[in-house]
Amino acid sequence: MANKNKLLESLSMSGFVKTVAERLRAVGKSSDAPVPDLLSYPENKLAQQLHPHVQFLIVEDIIDHSPDMKSYILAADLKRGGDKLAWFSAGQYLVLQIEMDGKTISRPYSIASSPCDTKDGYYQITVKRVEGGVASGYILDNWTIGTPVTASAPLGDFTYERLRDAKTVIGIAGGSGITPFRAFARAIAQGEEDFNLVLLYGSRTKKDAVFSDEIAALAETCNKIKIVNVLSASKAKDCEQGFITAKLIQKYAPKDEAYSVFLCGPQAMYRFVDKELATLSLRQKFVRHELFGEYFHPEQNDDYPQDGKAVYTLTVHMAGQTKTVSCPADTSLLRAMEAAGLNPPSDCRSGRCGWCHSQLLKGDVYVPESVDGRRMADKIYGYIHPCCTFPLSDCELDVPPMPKL
Repeated sequence: MANKNKLLESLSMSGFVKTVAERLRAVGKSSDAPVPDLLSYPENKLAQQLHPHVQFLIVEDIIDHSPDMKSYILAADLKRGGDKLAWFSAGQYLVLQIEMDGKTISRPYSIASSPCDTKDGYYQITVKRVEGGVASGYILDNWTIGTPVTASAPLGDFTYERLRDAKTVIGIAGGSGITPFRAFARAIAQGEEDFNLVLLYGSRTKKDAVFSDEIAALAETCNKIKIVNVLSASKAKDCEQGFITAKLIQKYAPKDEAYSVFLCGPQAMYRFVDKELATLSLRQKFVRHELFGEYFHPEQNDDYPQDGKAVYTLTVHMAGQTKTVSCPADTSLLRAMEAAGLNPPSDCRSGRCGWCHSQLLKGDVYVPESVDGRRMADKIYGYIHPCCTFPLSDCELDVPPMPKL
């Protein structure tokens, strides 16, 4: 009863006035010493190390895989204030800020090294030349040992989570999509991750299967790892031939228990494999994609209402300025802005992270369902992700400015 009366008193007007007076007296007795720097607190310092706003890196070494594919070893750039590399989960990526011909563009690249490799002071990314790709060609042709690199903290959710994913993961990789699986395999072998990885690696020939031998060597020492090369244009010993079908997945998947499927590769692979997966009736949570929407070609979708040949104007309001740029129908709004020298915010470039979240003020657009990560409220109030949005008419866009690094 006493507690009830005390509660009623605190809720009354007189109780409220009394509480305010007591708080003001407490404030008056407080110290007038300057507030300590926030990073002086251990918790904030640790958070800054784990989730830095920017990382200043430098190319420490380059590994040539082929004329059109190289791996870059990135270490902290001490001259520009680089420090310990941020820890990450296998499967995540870095967003690189690339200065090219007076323009700044950003591109995500999966981390091919394992989290434990950050203790040795490096990340590894692998870049493959993409037909029509702007950043990949520039990096391969211009980066040398000593090139400074500005990057984000590790980002992305293409990671293993034991509360969501099954104990066994069927990994499906194509081309440079092998890179996050290399990170998974190394992390499993080093004890950083705890799940069974069965990797189906699609390539034209065994020679094209970069990292295949390395992952196979890890599999010889760790029974949680298995790699199966699937060759579409040749035959080789101990390799499957053809494409990654539902039948092939069932051949290597556990027979009497649930399994997850992780996919990373070109959009053509996704279109084929997704149709195969639909026949397996897997629970939605067990199928994970790593998507990079900028390489999506809208005319390849059956519901795309145009032929992709038209050219529209895009009026952009950003950082208090307005600029009108040209945007072909088969080009994402994000890439059109970058081509015009603007520097809009972007991270995943696949409609997932929301970093490029912008308001469509006027115009009609096409957003492929497979990469449409918007919330219902976004659709109601006209917000889009320019990275995976294509114009169907002249458009006007309100874009948040890119934070300064």
